[in-house]
Amino acid sequence: MSGFDLILFDCDGVLVDSEIIAARVESQLLTEAGYPISVEEMGERFAGMTWKNILLSIEKEADIPLSASLLDKSEKLLDARLERDVKIIEGVKFALARLTTQRCICSNSSSARLDMMLTKVGLKPYFAPHIYSAKDLGPDRVKPKPDIFLHGAQQFGVDPSRCLVVEDSTHGVHAARAAGMRVVGFTGASHTYPSHADRLTDAGAETVISRMQDLPAVVAALGEWADAI
Repeated sequence: MSGFDLILFDCDGVLVDSEIIAARVESQLLTEAGYPISVEEMGERFAGMTWKNILLSIEKEADIPLSASLLDKSEKLLDARLERDVKIIEGVKFALARLTTQRCICSNSSSARLDMMLTKVGLKPYFAPHIYSAKDLGPDRVKPKPDIFLHGAQQFGVDPSRCLVVEDSTHGVHAARAAGMRVVGFTGASHTYPSHADRLTDAGAETVISRMQDLPAVVAALGEWADAI
């Protein structure tokens, strides 16, 4: 497909419907710890962020200490819920079957969690071995920093300007734009909210889709536009 040499997919909320599960677990833990927050607000404010960075952000904002044990507690609870409940985003296999551009996954989730989720929903063969976790790059290199997207491009020897990212979070869009890549926003997962598309556009997404089935046509259109410049 002309226009792009690599498509980089976020995982949570793009390939698997996991953000809503994380929001439920994390809102419950935060509410119990003295910071009442709804599942909807979790999705709107913190989708795409690591649990560690969510806790740091809340501590700074609310000036309340959050126990370090919440880190481990959340990870164990979330892994158990994801293994039981995570589902594929509708239309993903349809889209992947029609995209001929080489591809990879660039995620803030750990490699172990990515492996578990992708294996469960049957997507691992579509991407392996090109499944990359920002946590493997070192401390403090997760989105919204661009490091994981630049790492993905480097593995293929592709210039960032020839890359297209598919993201559901403003943090991810900011990371992709900082890497010098173009972005399609996605709002088709269960954690979406009324202003989701507008916020992705404001963050730098060129267009936003709510159905993964529409991605191949959008990639083709954006690629033709790039070639015409």
